[in-house]
Formats: sequence, structure tokens, C-alpha cells
Amino acid sequence: MHTLPSVRILFGAFELDLSTGELRSIEAPDPDNKVILREQVFQVLRMLLEREGKIVTREEIKGRLWPNDTVVGFDHSINATINTLRRALGDSADDPRYIETLARRGYRLMPAIEYLESAPGTAVGRDREQREQSAAEMSYNAGRVQPRIRPRRWKATVVLASVVVLVGAGYISWQHSRSTPLPRKIMLAVLPFENLTGDPQEDYLADGLTEETISQLGQLNPEQLGVIARTSVMRYKHSDERLDQIGRDLSVQYVLENSLRESDSHLRLTAQLIQLKDQTHLWSHDYDYPAKDILNVEDDVAKAVAREIQLRLTSQQQAALSQPHPVNPEAFDAYMQGYYFFQRNTNKDTEMAAKYYERATQLDPSYALAWAGLSRVRKWQAAVGLIPAQEGYRLAREAVERALELDPNLAEAHAQIGRIKQQVDFDWAGADASFRRAIALKPGDPEVVGQAAQSASILGRFDEALQEDRRAVDLDPLNANSWGGLGWTEFLMGHLDEAAADVKKSLELSPDVWPGPILLSQIYVMQGRPQEALPEIELVRYDPARVFLHAIAYYALGRKNESDAALSELITKYHAINQCQIAEVYAFRNQSDAAFEWLDRAYAQRNSGLIGTKVEPLLKSLHNDPRYAAFLKKLNLPA
Repeated sequence: MHTLPSVRILFGAFELDLSTGELRSIEAPDPDNKVILREQVFQVLRMLLEREGKIVTREEIKGRLWPNDTVVGFDHSINATINTLRRALGDSADDPRYIETLARRGYRLMPAIEYLESAPGTAVGRDREQREQSAAEMSYNAGRVQPRIRPRRWKATVVLASVVVLVGAGYISWQHSRSTPLPRKIMLAVLPFENLTGDPQEDYLADGLTEETISQLGQLNPEQLGVIARTSVMRYKHSDERLDQIGRDLSVQYVLENSLRESDSHLRLTAQLIQLKDQTHLWSHDYDYPAKDILNVEDDVAKAVAREIQLRLTSQQQAALSQPHPVNPEAFDAYMQGYYFFQRNTNKDTEMAAKYYERATQLDPSYALAWAGLSRVRKWQAAVGLIPAQEGYRLAREAVERALELDPNLAEAHAQIGRIKQQVDFDWAGADASFRRAIALKPGDPEVVGQAAQSASILGRFDEALQEDRRAVDLDPLNANSWGGLGWTEFLMGHLDEAAADVKKSLELSPDVWPGPILLSQIYVMQGRPQEALPEIELVRYDPARVFLHAIAYYALGRKNESDAALSELITKYHAINQCQIAEVYAFRNQSDAAFEWLDRAYAQRNSGLIGTKVEPLLKSLHNDPRYAAFLKKLNLPA
């Protein structure tokens, strides 16, 4: 490769400044638009330019980026780096205009290049080292020297410390970049951290860092700043989707791009704040943490952030940033592992989540968030029969009560005790109060918002539920469950056309979403289109639900014998857990005596399906029966 003879190089629609690493689109309306490339991305682009259309092999890239074999599994890291470069150029692997992939060989720059300015002896490498040294010094000065700790511990603490750094620095830069207040709420997407460590087993660390950054940013100033939830942004993990397309998908004006790299006892975090309307990089920084200084950085950074943005935050928000939150690093690492496995949503992974959450609480008994996580796992295991229900609910209650004792202001704990009050205790007022408290503490969390919406709909406060469901969709627009929740509320309200459209949207995002075809089938039946429900019912994978739906659809079609057969199967095979569905079939068939008999059986078993008794459309035929008002009273539900 030859030395490039110019500081500024033109290729295609872009100009690269070698002295600063800034990439500028010459076609953008704003002539000052700039993208500051990360070091590894910059080096790959430089190699492609140096070859002027000839192949740069993957081995050569490895030699330039990791000359001392400081990364393992470098194929994954090279792919991630190339994807990031393509995204900066608005390029696509499927239809490339800038970077051509030659299978199993390497890459080639496609457009011709032009040298715009001569400047021999450029010192790009030295400038980069100075910038990185500044970032390193910033973190070195954050605290006292500590004894060397094991890698797993310091990596966990990096997450705790660096989230505050990224949130604070990004928010400060953002505020300084805005000369006038914008007329509406700003929306931001925190893209998944790219794991450039070369070790796929560190994905949990990247995912945990993504989640924590979203959580911290979402609480900074929710009146002015909305942050897209984890479920939506994780769709862009390992994706080369263009940033402008991401902006349209998520309806955001800004994105925060992130990555982490590891070498020996250091972890380097890189973040870039990008304004999407003109692809301007408002702020970019590398944070390089040595293990010895990690444990002291969080408190100092939190205090610095509070000082810098106090004019933009309330006194309570400033106090929250100033208050230290010490956590045992190994316990935090175990918590992240528990969270990672719980999100995978399988029985086996749930068992792993329980083990990690338990380990977190054992390592740090004062860790409130870990106790809340353990409570969620135990309740879920009890609900699906992985552990005895009575024991599981007891363990779940004890864990969340412990979390609330440790931290009365933990939103996750209030949401969890709300679930237990609602689905186990039938304490509707208590559950509603808990969800309201959770949403006040964490208004930017779509899961909490959706839970509050469900609580409102159960009590018949549909306008409030609809408002919260729509807010959950705004915060998590690519989450199929958010759209499904909105569709469910609309179904309960009798807005069947809107409900069908939103359920279809949820199914476009995920064919396996709940309630998905279950709810769409019921909508078709209630619309008087039961024939259209039958194909949807065949898509339902849960056997009891499919039999239940056949019973009502066949009855609506006038095929009573087939409805009788389906109802008989539902009772014979699934009476132990599906009393509510059996009651709904009888009510839909106008057999009120049998419907009330099965509702009483459901009550005796404390069946969680009873939470919808007041608003369930299939029970509408019972509303004028005096037994219905009496049953609502027994459930403590207002008539």
C-alpha cells in the first residue's frame, strides 16, 4: 500500500479529511456536515483508499487493526467494522456502491478517488493517539488507584461507570448543540453496542450496556427526551441498515452509536451522537478504562454530570445523579447474565436466569434490582407450571418485598408487586396504585407504560389505557407486543377495525407475538366474519387456545356439532387451567348457568384469567344477569 499524498480525498459523494478522520457528504444540504469515524473504521477506509480499487484482504485488515493478536475471533470484529463503514457511507452489502465484498478474500473500494489538497507529512496517527490519550486521562483522574481485580468484575463495573459517562457527555453535547428549543419532544435511539472484543461470549456485556444506557437516558428528562426501548433497537444488532432508514423506522431525530473493545485489562467504549436530518456527528468520544481505576469513576462522573446539566434538570434529577449507587461488581455481572437469559424467553433459559439472579442477591444482598429480577422469574415459573404455583408466588412476593425494602423508589419493584397484586391477589386498587407509582418513577419505560395501560383497561378506564398504549408504541415502535397491547385495548373498547389493523402490524413485526392470531380470530368472530377466523386459528400454536377459538368460531358459523366437540375437548383436556376460557365459550353460546359455574371454578383456583372479567367482550351476554354484578363484587371489581 502506498502513502496517500493528500490530506483531503474525494471518492463518490464523500470527502475524507485524513488529518481529523472526518467524513463529509458533498451531496448533503449542510456543507458543514461531518462524520467522525471511529479509529478502526477510519483505518479500514484508509486502507481501501490506499489500494485505489484493488483488493484489501481480511488478513491485511487484521494485521493493521490487531497487529499483536490482541483480539480473538477477528472475523466477527472485521464484519462489524465493515458494516459500520457501510452505514456511514449509506452503502449496502446487497447492492454496493462503495465497498465490494469478494467472498472469502476481502474488500475493494469501487469509486475512483481524487486528491483535493497536498500536504506531505500528515500526522494522522499522532493526532489520534493524542485524542485517545485525552480520553484515557479523563478516566484515569476519576479516582484513587485500586488493586487489580478479576476481568469479569472490572467489566461489570465498566458498565456501571461508563453508562453515566455516555449519558452525561452525550446529553451535555446535545444540549450545547441546540441553539433554540425544538417545538416538540426529542426522540433518541441508542443503537446496540457493537461487540468488537472478538469474543461472542461477551455479547451479554454489550447487550447489558445497551439496556443500561437506554434506562439512564430515559430518566434524564422524560418531558423533553424520549428514548426508544431496547426491543426496537435490538433489531439493528449486526445490521448494516442506513441511519436515515433507522430514523424513519423509529421516528427519531438522533441516534447514539456505540461499541466496546477489549485488550488485556482495558475496555474501550466508543460513542457517537448523530443528528439524522443531515447525518451530522454532534459528539464523539472514546473512553479507555484501566482495571485499577474503574471502581472509583462512577461517583465522580455522576457528580460532574449533575454540575454540567443542572440548568436542564430538576433538583430531584440532580440529586439522583449525585447519589452514589455502589454495587458489588460480581453481583452486577451476575445480574446482567440473569437479565440476558430471562429475555431469551425459554424454559431452559429461565432456569439459567433464576440461577444468575440468585447469585447476584447472594453476592450482594442489598442489590434491590436483582431481587426484583428474581421475583419476576419466580412468578413466571409459577404461572407456567415450572415450579409449584403456591411456592413460586410466595418466593416471588418475598423477593419483590425485599427489593422494595432496599429501594422504595425502584420502578421495577413497584411494577412487579403490581403484577402480583393484580394477577394473584385480585387487589385491583393496590395493583393500579403500584403501576401508577412505577410509571411516575420511570415514565420512559414502555413495559411499565404497557402494564399501566393494562391495569387501566381492566378497570374500564379505556381512554387512559389507549393513551398509555399509544405512548408505549411511540417508545417501542418495533416491539410487536406494544402493538398487540394497543390492539387488545381497542378490541375491548369495541373498535374492531382499528384493533385488527394494529394486531396485523404486530404480526408483521413478529409472527409469534401474543396475542397475535388468537386476538385476530376473536376480532373476526366479533365482526361477523367467522369464516375468516378459521385460517388464523390454524396459526395458533398453543393447543388449548386453538380448541377454545374453534368452539366460538364454529358456533358463530352455525356449526353447532363442531362447536360442541371443541368445547368438550377443551373441558376434557384443559379444565385444570382454562376455566375462564370454558366460561367464555358458554357465555358466547348464551348458556349462562354453565358460564357462571366455570367462573366460580376459576375463582376457586385463583385463575389469573379472571382479571378481564369486567371488560371481556365474550362475557357480554352475562352483564344483565344479577349473578354478574355479584361475581364482580366477589372479585373486588367495580360494577
